[in-house]
Formats: sequence, C-alpha cells, structure tokens
Amino acid sequence: MQLTLTGHHVDITDSLRAYVKDKFKRLDRHFDQVLDSHVVLTVEKLRHKAEAAIRVSGGRLFADSEHEDMYAAIDLLIDKLDRQVVKHKEKATNHHRNHNEGSHRYQASMLN
Repeated sequence: MQLTLTGHHVDITDSLRAYVKDKFKRLDRHFDQVLDSHVVLTVEKLRHKAEAAIRVSGGRLFADSEHEDMYAAIDLLIDKLDRQVVKHKEKATNHHRNHNEGSHRYQASMLN
C-alpha cells in the first residue's frame, strides 16, 4: 500500500509519519486489497484534524476526525477507516455456498 502524507499548517515530523504508518498497518491486517492512501493532517487554532481517502478494489473510502491532540485525531481516523474497510470487505464477500442453490424456489423445483 502506498501512503501519501500531507500537512496543512503543520510540519510532518518523522515520529508523526512513523505513527501514521504504524496505524495504517492495522488496515492491511483486515483487508489486503488497499491500493493507496492519502492522509491530510491539518491544524486550525486548537483543532487538530486528520482526513484520509483510501482507494480499495471496488471503490474509495473517506473518513475524517477532529480532536485537541493530533495523535488522538489519528487514532479516531483509523478507527473510522477500520470500520469502513471491514464493512466493505463484508459487502465484497460472497456468503452463498453455491450460486445455483441460492433460491428456495429453485430447490423446490429440483425436488419435483
């Protein structure tokens, strides 16, 4: 997964970059088809905001969060993205055992 990190009115330090990369590993653990991610960290007075847009197979996911602390905002962002990734993975997974036997009417017609 390619990770792009951008800062608005904030310098992206090495420790901040390492923290974001470490947190994004959690998304890879749940869903390995994340293609790329773009994270924007913003500081506006006392508000620290983290936004991310990730591209996955089958679409794009977006989340943002705000907090007084940048690290807490990143944690909230990852929690939101993790829920979205798990939901996307569930939608993409086919839960039927056999595509031909999905309907009860089909099964009833096979018995007659």
